[in-house]
Amino acid sequence: MNIDNEKIDVSVVIVCMNNIATLFPCLDSIYRFTNNTNIEIFVVAYLFSDKNLELLKSKFPKIIIIKSNEIRGFSENNNLALRQAAGKFCFVMNDDTLLEMPVIDLLLESFQKEPRASFMSPKTVYANNDLQSCGRPRITICTYFLSAFKLWDEQKVKSKYINQKGIFQSYNIVGAAFMVKTDILKELNYFDETYFFCPEDIALSTLANKKGYLCFVNEYVTLIHLEGGTASTIQTATQPAIYKGMILFLGSNNLKKILITGIVFLEILIKRFYWCLNLSANNRTLNLKVLENSFNILFSKKTTKEIFIQYYNKIK
Repeated sequence: MNIDNEKIDVSVVIVCMNNIATLFPCLDSIYRFTNNTNIEIFVVAYLFSDKNLELLKSKFPKIIIIKSNEIRGFSENNNLALRQAAGKFCFVMNDDTLLEMPVIDLLLESFQKEPRASFMSPKTVYANNDLQSCGRPRITICTYFLSAFKLWDEQKVKSKYINQKGIFQSYNIVGAAFMVKTDILKELNYFDETYFFCPEDIALSTLANKKGYLCFVNEYVTLIHLEGGTASTIQTATQPAIYKGMILFLGSNNLKKILITGIVFLEILIKRFYWCLNLSANNRTLNLKVLENSFNILFSKKTTKEIFIQYYNKIK
């Protein structure tokens, strides 16, 4: 990896919530596999302990650390770094992602091969190499309804936006990893901070499409996303905020808001019925609490951030 302060090609932005167990391997993989691109790396150290902050500074002295010690969502935290980015391009990636090929170099080259692109994403796979995402179609109230009831899978439907060969157009990006032209991201006003957790990536690429800025995927560039893991009590705060975010995104007018709220209500009701019946299921109590909190916010006028704080304060 070459670093030239006078010419930054790519600003890498990673938000991490005090989890160096995933962050350090992610950073190591960037240094190992980025060879032909001048980059700067921002880490937004979200609610970091003093000990982890010192470890981060010691092990990776060249990165730019932005301390974020207040409650902020994914959009807010990323924007702290994105607004300081000096690169011609920004590469936003989750802290639980890993490079096993020169992803940053290859995505940058992909923009040269596809001049229409404003966004360029890799194919993302899980640790077992199963596909997570290779392009994303448009998300609508109809697709949300079908997906909520397991009647639609965005990675299995026939669409020109997914699972094509080479460099192809996608409608949406995946927030876990994407590269974007910095001047266009600035014009779009970065991530919409209306959304605390989800669907900020869909909202960003939907706005980009409306303005004529196209999203592409390079199917030959693969990045590992270690998404998943054990259930956590923080879901009792994040999931209500996610539901509220989807209602705000898809409910662009009163009629659509009523419709999507009704769909989410039905989804929660069915899930609650399932967990009530499964008396011996793992994480049953946790899931019932998640659904209870989610139901309680359906008609709330609070912001997604206020909703998160409301329930996060109960589990601290």
